[in-house]
Amino acid sequence: MIQIAYHPLYAHALPAGHRFPMEKYELIPAQLLHEGTITSENLFSMDEVSDTVVLLTHDAEYVQKLKTQTLTAAEERKIGFPQSPALTKREWLITQGTILCCYSALQNGIALNVAGGTHHAFKDHGEGFCLLNDFAVAAHYLLQQKLAKQILIIDVDVHQGNGTASIFNTHPEVFTFSMHGAHNYPFHKEISDIDLPLADGTDDKLYLKLLQEALLFLLPTVKPDFIFYLSGVDILNTDKYGKLNISIAGCKKRDELVFKTLKQQGIPVVVAMGGGYSPHIRTIIEAHCNTFRTALHLY
Repeated sequence: MIQIAYHPLYAHALPAGHRFPMEKYELIPAQLLHEGTITSENLFSMDEVSDTVVLLTHDAEYVQKLKTQTLTAAEERKIGFPQSPALTKREWLITQGTILCCYSALQNGIALNVAGGTHHAFKDHGEGFCLLNDFAVAAHYLLQQKLAKQILIIDVDVHQGNGTASIFNTHPEVFTFSMHGAHNYPFHKEISDIDLPLADGTDDKLYLKLLQEALLFLLPTVKPDFIFYLSGVDILNTDKYGKLNISIAGCKKRDELVFKTLKQQGIPVVVAMGGGYSPHIRTIIEAHCNTFRTALHLY
């Protein structure tokens, strides 16, 4: 059975002024349950990740600031959320959810986190609504526990995974691939192992062609035995910040392409939702739910 990580604090720990579009974290599982795509047995909750595991990736001084609510005003502004104990707990829960998804993916081929994909978090600071880098922590954990030897991170959120690229820039056992809008946040890009910047207005046909070519190159070159997939839906043509021209159908085909390819290769994958900022919450929910529907259909 495909397992899906979810905790009520994913949505309810966020400050009131930031609930839209972050309410998606509550509405995604609700929609999937309502339509019968999943049952409550697919969902699992989690405790917080241990600080020891977090420290495999993040600096002790930064972790201490997060735990004691002592970020400076400048550090808080860079993250974009006002600090709070609930927000810190949320990040520790999300990260543990991604780690537990790894165990499930090793058994079932795939597992999904309703949140996660916090790829703007660096080793020593947060940015862009990201405090901890859940993929980075989980990747370090897998390597430490000898559950994987070569990891590939496929990041197709419209924003470059700058924190992830920075964290792994001297770690050959984790290969970072980011396919993102060329003229989008972050405006200073880090250097991933492979970056594929997309021109404004990139449409379904070109997008899917480039992604397929990338997968055909990455898998035999990197030879990963575990993959993290960040499936942001901010690539949509309706997204307020995305600048691309991808339809809902094209976004779904993206996930189908990735999942079919990885299943054929027998490579376990953990999926996190990443961003999505279309004006109507129903658009965001539909696009994210398509990721879950596609995974459940194919696996």
